[in-house]
Amino acid sequence: MSRIGRMPVEIPAGVTVTVANGNLVTVKGKLGTLTEQLHPRMTIAVEGNHAYVSRPTDEKEDRSLHGLTRALLHNMVVGVTEGYAKKLEIVGVGYKATLAGTKLTLNLGYSHAIVYDVPAGLKLTVTDGVKILIEGADKQLVGEAAARIRKFK
Repeated sequence: MSRIGRMPVEIPAGVTVTVANGNLVTVKGKLGTLTEQLHPRMTIAVEGNHAYVSRPTDEKEDRSLHGLTRALLHNMVVGVTEGYAKKLEIVGVGYKATLAGTKLTLNLGYSHAIVYDVPAGLKLTVTDGVKILIEGADKQLVGEAAARIRKFK
């Protein structure tokens, strides 16, 4: 049995986890609501303040999906309770970042400024013109935004 997959996911007070047909999981908490379509071969059961993931067979694919499904479910619960954050720092003479509404403008020494539209569900904070803090409930969205901003250098 998967060491990660067999561990229960603790559901804190104030968080609700619902599983619809086809493993459409919805997690609601103080920081928002996350919905994810998890693999239909896995069985997700919510009992009390814990969620359990089980697999149908011991085939290699099912063993892999078992741990993945549990990790995704855990990330959703942590996201709606604590949230995720990434810190970026721009290094370079004359480099700076400014935030206006949902547009992040990066001046990185090119002939033109780079404008990045902040996706819905994320909160960006720019301090000292060179430090960018990306916060949100969806771990994947926070990481993807950080990677896209890093790619501009």
